[in-house]
Amino acid sequence: MTKHSGSSMHRVPSSGAVEHGYPSGHLGHLTEHEEHALVEFKTLLETKGLYQPGNPPSHDDPTLLRYLRARKWVPEDAYGQFSETEKFRSANEIGVLYDTIDIESYEASRKLYPRFTGRRDKRGIPIYVFQIRHLDSHAVSKYEKSTETTYSRAKTDGKTQPKLLRLFALYENLTRFVQPLSSECTDRPHPDTPITLSTNIVDISHVSLRMFWNLKAHMQAASQLATAHYPETLDRIFIIGAPMFFSTVWGWIKRWFDPITVSKIFILQDHDVLPVLTSFMHLKDIPKVYGGELEWDFFDEPAWDDEIKRICQWENGYTTFPPGPLYWQPIDDGKRLECIAVGSQGASDRRERVCTITRAYPPKSVEGTLVSTTVSQTDDVTDAEETFATPTEKPILNGEVPTANIAALSIAEAN
Repeated sequence: MTKHSGSSMHRVPSSGAVEHGYPSGHLGHLTEHEEHALVEFKTLLETKGLYQPGNPPSHDDPTLLRYLRARKWVPEDAYGQFSETEKFRSANEIGVLYDTIDIESYEASRKLYPRFTGRRDKRGIPIYVFQIRHLDSHAVSKYEKSTETTYSRAKTDGKTQPKLLRLFALYENLTRFVQPLSSECTDRPHPDTPITLSTNIVDISHVSLRMFWNLKAHMQAASQLATAHYPETLDRIFIIGAPMFFSTVWGWIKRWFDPITVSKIFILQDHDVLPVLTSFMHLKDIPKVYGGELEWDFFDEPAWDDEIKRICQWENGYTTFPPGPLYWQPIDDGKRLECIAVGSQGASDRRERVCTITRAYPPKSVEGTLVSTTVSQTDDVTDAEETFATPTEKPILNGEVPTANIAALSIAEAN
């Protein structure tokens, strides 16, 4: 990791992320201008045949708001991105992909991308960890070769690489399982505001310069996918374990990613890691390897927190969430949610109810517009890009690092 020194400092390029922080711009915390933009966006989508109001509507408000935030609340610009994503989802049958993907293939994909810890930060946003050192050339080559085989019944556009379609399945899990589950947890500020973000710890320790370069295509493709088709799903990225050479190569590595993604990245020195992480997360929710108390390693299954265990009412012999793709759908007029396990094993499709949740804040109609708190999607319905992580908001602190100071976090130049 880069050591603190008296040399000149590079400001972490996070200025673009210092506009408005969660929950600003999210359901229940909209300005008059933002509310008007949402109404205008829905009307535009409906006239274009891309949105159907109702109970439930074809797309819920949290999903639509992600596109508006990504396009600075300009409905016409949000429509452009939304329509392109809908076309892409339809051409690649993303709903069918997620429903029928081979469970073993799905689980193999999870090992090469950020993994959900089963914990949430102080705002209730799910925490993911990504340890880059496991993506050596052998692992990546083996994975890419495995994606060439058929693993779902979805038809594709013939242009999108199979490995990227597998990544789509992981983003579907984020937007259709992890975020709705986090939204139903009430032990957080603003418990009636849906969670549509994720917090990421990216561990780049033990990664060589050559390995960084070899991962260029892998990392670029993942970033471009999120930016284009899953907007506003990413909050902060905390990079830890930076090797001595990282400050030297950061200038060209950051060019692999779009400016919005770069604006969310905070590079932490050794002495910054725990103070910064504990300003956003409880110590019990930080893995021990990063100074916290959580017994969790990268290849472990999620260590579900007590609130998630409390709200889930298990069925059909389940006592925890099984491997493979999962999603939530409303039942009992939206008063409850059921978790459905899907995917395929051999020639057999899986479709089993795992558990239900009684919703603390069921959707309600406001002025004729259904306000939903889950990401409901049809086979052609989608999500897209990323959100502005915002150190101007005031997080729930334990007296550690004020969020406003995080925009100025820096790494020392390598000697």
